[in-house]
Amino acid sequence: MTAKNNFHHLVKLMARLRAPNGCPWDRKQTHKTLRPFLLEEAHEVLEALASRQPKKLKDELGDLLFQVIFHAQLASEAGHFDIYDIIQGSLEKMTRRHPHVFGSERLRTSGQVLENWEEIKRRERKGSGKSLLAGVPRTLPALLRAHRVQAKAARVGFTWARIDEAVAKVNEEIIELESALLSQSQTKITEELGDAIFALVNLARFAGTNPEDALHQAIAKFIKRFSKVETEAKRTKKTLSDYTQNELLAIWEKAKKNTRPAKAVRLQRGKPLRRLQKPGAKSSPAQPKLNPCARRR
Repeated sequence: MTAKNNFHHLVKLMARLRAPNGCPWDRKQTHKTLRPFLLEEAHEVLEALASRQPKKLKDELGDLLFQVIFHAQLASEAGHFDIYDIIQGSLEKMTRRHPHVFGSERLRTSGQVLENWEEIKRRERKGSGKSLLAGVPRTLPALLRAHRVQAKAARVGFTWARIDEAVAKVNEEIIELESALLSQSQTKITEELGDAIFALVNLARFAGTNPEDALHQAIAKFIKRFSKVETEAKRTKKTLSDYTQNELLAIWEKAKKNTRPAKAVRLQRGKPLRRLQKPGAKSSPAQPKLNPCARRR
């Protein structure tokens, strides 16, 4: 059976599962009930990518594809569209958004491609009243959503010109968070904590790091070091609650020394980054500015 026939067979299999004499579970499903499964399969694909196991990735991509076909079958039954309409729409969109490949435009760098991509999307949105940032899904994890929003804004020039300005913004937000903590206002604390995290996400983008990945690494590092603290407690036949806070911190510091990675290269380009100000120091608010190097429209 050819790959093309395999795809048609998979589509027909899904229709068979949804048929009157098909699977009771599949027949009960709706777009809404399938949402958690779609999210789960997408995360399993990401986990497979991280594992770098081609066989696992192939299996998980198959599961994700089946979810797409499942939703397409539901839409087809409602008379909206089918899987072939989805494929046709994707073909047309990708052809339209790659004029440097399928047309006469000449774009030499990936940066030029991204700028042109956003310009094409802007033309597609014209008259719709939609914002440039409307295409970023609200259901994305917050760190990833912040990263995508900032990246889209940066493509049209709304970004800091240098990384030291992004660092200054983090410093400014930390100072404001400290002030909110002193106020003991939960509303202010939540707002300023969000602003501080948002500024850190922007710094991550400047540093070329995905904040979601960075946080996952930090979590994994914490778990690894905490397990060493637990191991030490077992060795001395104690529970963690038997230790004083200072004793736990001492064990933690020992665990840090044993798991500390190689010293990172200092982030520096052109001139050193400005040092973060000490809590309470006066700071001039960092204001958003358009990158003068960005293409104007």
